Amino acid sequence: MSANEIPDELWRKILEIGVKSSAFSYKDLCCISITSRRLRRLSSDDCFWDLLLFHDFPTHIISASSSQSPTKFIYKTRFERDKERKLAAHRRALLRKESEISEWRRRIRELESRLSEEADRLQSASLEFSNLHKVRQASVALKVWQPEVVRGRQKQLVEQNAVPVEGRLRALEMEIKLCKQQIMGVNRQLREVKHRFDIAIKELESMKYHPLRDYKPIRSGDQGSTSKTKKLKTSINYSGDQVSNSKRKKLKTSINL
Repeated sequence: MSANEIPDELWRKILEIGVKSSAFSYKDLCCISITSRRLRRLSSDDCFWDLLLFHDFPTHIISASSSQSPTKFIYKTRFERDKERKLAAHRRALLRKESEISEWRRRIRELESRLSEEADRLQSASLEFSNLHKVRQASVALKVWQPEVVRGRQKQLVEQNAVPVEGRLRALEMEIKLCKQQIMGVNRQLREVKHRFDIAIKELESMKYHPLRDYKPIRSGDQGSTSKTKKLKTSINYSGDQVSNSKRKKLKTSINL
């Protein structure tokens, strides 16, 4: 029996069951309508598009002027309007994400600048601490006998220093310790900010690659069919594993015999 021999009532029943069970979407009805003139006429029936309009746009209110138009045209108008709304929301989301990335980039530059300043302070403090440590060693060495040449160099080094050595050394020790703590904290913040920056970049790329994954909202029937498919696959795999295990046991038994 060919498709042309199927009566219109049976085709309408097939389409009605498909739409009511959420097996057919607007895409399916559009694909069916281009196969033949007969199916185009049948798939354009208002009863099918009324169901789709109720399922896909439950908040839609039919006005008196639009009630005179075909339901397929109303669905198309509502679909285009919803598509434009989603595209506008997507553009706003892109702008927000780009603004967020700019803020993370500014924060990274700020932390890197602060890290560079702290590293310069640490280097300067370490150099001054090393020089004062040499001055303290020279002042201690002046109290013991030394050759005149060495003693003159050490005396000159001590005389060139105009600050109290011990107090300044303690202050430099505290400053070096504080700089190291600051550098550790800034490095930790920088790693966290860079991690968030990378996540934002990936999210932006994903948003640009998939601006609108699907205009049709997920209905409960789709979720039910997906769960049934998963259960069916699991049961098939489980039964297959049982059969293969029984075959292995039989093979081992025959080998042992």
